[in-house]
Amino acid sequence: MWRSRSNRGKQTVSCTACGDAVPRSEAREYDKEGNRWERHDKEFEHFCKDCFRELCHQPRGDLEAVLTGIEAGNLSQSEFLARYLDSVDPEDGPVDHRES
Repeated sequence: MWRSRSNRGKQTVSCTACGDAVPRSEAREYDKEGNRWERHDKEFEHFCKDCFRELCHQPRGDLEAVLTGIEAGNLSQSEFLARYLDSVDPEDGPVDHRES
């Protein structure tokens, strides 16, 4: 039988969304790779309960890979969004970002 983790409530984690420090026992675990059951060699992010409730819990496909792929270097917000738009809809060709 599994033993309870008695040290969970003593650790404080930072909410990825709002930045608040919350006790680990009050946080929700988030796995960017989408498989929280495979725990070997992983670092998990945490959300406070309020921020976790606001998350979209629908499948994201390869969203993490797309975001990681375009996040090279220090991009401005407009550069990042332009790369994102180009990467998610490549069949339409380049998007005129000045209209957005």
